[in-house]
Amino acid sequence: GTHCIATMIRPALLRPVLSRAQPQRRMAGGFPPSMRAKKNKFIEEWNGLRETTELKFDVDQGMLPAIITMIVLIPAGVYVWTKAEFASKGDRRYAKTC
Repeated sequence: GTHCIATMIRPALLRPVLSRAQPQRRMAGGFPPSMRAKKNKFIEEWNGLRETTELKFDVDQGMLPAIITMIVLIPAGVYVWTKAEFASKGDRRYAKTC
């Protein structure tokens, strides 16, 4: 009889003891304060600028040739060049079927 009552009471008595703040265990162990992450001011500045890119980015007429070159001419040139290379190497897509 007393053994059963003791086993029921013991977990209830230990619960407040176990719920006290214990240091969080990590798989690799705790890190000393000297190994904590340190903020780099250049990275923080870059992150701030990245968040406000649309406010800093201005497009004017002088940028139009560069935009057209990057968006249209370079991809079209790469396409024409690779298509010509496939055709010259005898790729099955460019072989004569008749």
